Amino acid sequence: MKVSLIQLDIAWGDPQENIRRAEQLMNEQVADLYVLPEMWATGYSVHPKDIAEDEETSVALRWMKWMASERLCAISGSLAVSDGAGCYFNRHYFVTPDDVKYYDKHHLFTFAHENINYQAGNDHVVVEYGGLRFLLLTCYDLRFPVWSRYGRAGEYDAIIYVANWPDTRQEVWDTLLRARAIENQCYVIGVNRVGTERKTTFTGGSAVIDPSGRILVSCESCVGSCLASVSIEEVKSVRKHFPVLNDRD
Repeated sequence: MKVSLIQLDIAWGDPQENIRRAEQLMNEQVADLYVLPEMWATGYSVHPKDIAEDEETSVALRWMKWMASERLCAISGSLAVSDGAGCYFNRHYFVTPDDVKYYDKHHLFTFAHENINYQAGNDHVVVEYGGLRFLLLTCYDLRFPVWSRYGRAGEYDAIIYVANWPDTRQEVWDTLLRARAIENQCYVIGVNRVGTERKTTFTGGSAVIDPSGRILVSCESCVGSCLASVSIEEVKSVRKHFPVLNDRD
């Protein structure tokens, strides 16, 4: 399977412009799965009334569905959405030509008060696509290994982390992506944004890590995309020849 990482500089509160930017980068590569950052259509805000779209009428979600259908691919990324009843979610969507699944961010970023206005999700979500099983997670979730743990979170072959992770903690992002891959013997696909928003700078570091912890591909600290190949055979081989998951806590 070909996975494309779409590393955007997100235009604040402008879904149409971010759709244009995302589509431009997607046109650079042919992939089976395209992964966008956290809140890719608007930028990250802990005040969802400023930016959230109603899920039923969301321009960004409608575009994800249309692109998946047109390109016969899957698209992953999170949006700030409301349910029409006054509740807001940081919702990580996985859209295919035939289906839409989503995961609501469990670990809300209390340091920035994300927990005040968003509802936390309580369910793990594993999506099967193209012969692989993907665990959907979002940004701050990366810091919590138990929530990501193979066997507790369900059986999966890859984790997708979408994020707005600032450059002040870039080394943490790089380190934990590899750690989650090594400890769970799975692919880790991490997609972060770039650019500056309200005095916060983002330098990307989007990457695909293999089940042994090797970096298959990583994006530079600028707008762009990069492509990696992932396979279920590699996951099975690593787990068979070094079966550490059998001894997990």
